[in-house]
Amino acid sequence: MMAKKYSACDMPLGIKQKLVAARESAQKLRSASTDTKNAVLREAAQLLLSKAPEILRANAEDLAALRADATTAFRDRLALDPTRLAHMAESLRQVAALPDPVGEEVERRALANGVLTRRVRAPLGVILMVFESRPNVAVEAWSLAFKSGNVIILRGGKESMRTTAALYDVIGAALDSRGVPRETLWGITDPDRKLTELLLEQDKYVDIVVPRGGDALIEFVVENARMPIIKNDRGLCHVYVHEDADQAMALEIVANAKCQRPGVCNAMETLLVHRKVASTFLPALYKRISGGASGSNVEWFVDEAAAKALGAQANVHGVKPESFDTEYLELKMNAAVVGSLDEAIAHIERHGSRHSEAIVTGNEKTAREFQSRVVGLRELTSARWIIDGTGQVRE
Repeated sequence: MMAKKYSACDMPLGIKQKLVAARESAQKLRSASTDTKNAVLREAAQLLLSKAPEILRANAEDLAALRADATTAFRDRLALDPTRLAHMAESLRQVAALPDPVGEEVERRALANGVLTRRVRAPLGVILMVFESRPNVAVEAWSLAFKSGNVIILRGGKESMRTTAALYDVIGAALDSRGVPRETLWGITDPDRKLTELLLEQDKYVDIVVPRGGDALIEFVVENARMPIIKNDRGLCHVYVHEDADQAMALEIVANAKCQRPGVCNAMETLLVHRKVASTFLPALYKRISGGASGSNVEWFVDEAAAKALGAQANVHGVKPESFDTEYLELKMNAAVVGSLDEAIAHIERHGSRHSEAIVTGNEKTAREFQSRVVGLRELTSARWIIDGTGQVRE
């Protein structure tokens, strides 16, 4: 049987209706009050917990349907449990507690003719996010889009379609609880790639697309999208341990960053250590995450200086040409020794994906410099000018 082929000229009526509804809902959501948005987010958090049995049952079905050769890291990205649901609920409450960016004044100017101009944050409109297997991405993406006044269309991978369907039901119920139209979220469970291709052509209805996944997904979206793209190619994340770091604290942070969930996109892939502390920190870390006691048994790819600090150890190899540009998503990591903050930032600029970077330091000035020079994605808003006058015209 041939797969169905969609095209813009013969778009199925149901899909067009959903796109039209999304566009119309974007106008309504733009003016939703902060209190309403926060109440929906908190209700969704509560429903995630009360509906946990149904969500976990759907997730178990997705896991059971996975191919036998699916990697451990892939299974981990897909899997939910009560603890992870609790974390998802907490993330919703945290978003509810964040300041509402909509209407925030960025700039103000009073012109000589008396006209007052203000530049304020406004929603982007309708966002299409295409993601892969992690079902918690659906909840995280919706919460951020919703709080910033954006309608979102979510299309996840076929491996998580039962789980995401259950999560979309929870979000729909939360929207219903405060009278917010369900059309502010379109959660797609149809795995047909042709539907995604069609949506990527709909620049009349969709303002921006956000791909979240591996290189193949990013390339597919870049090749097919007709609207602007916010993309983060990979989660090639770094932790830099500065010379004045509390080493006990740094050990906890780095071990957690690599081992707690190695298959997620913000897991650490490369460790950078200042040369003044490399000879003590690296052996201590190896003992912690690769020495057998932790059960993690992390495999290392290290530069010459890091190899010297570690000495002869099992599972420690020299870096390959591609190592620092590799997103492992498993219990493997890179390690390099640097001589300064500037050298660490230069390495991150050369190899990083601008996803999530961290510094461990005891000096606030050093931390602030790192934060100001390592850039991440902005909020899901744009800035527009609002102009107030009393009849002035151009002369």
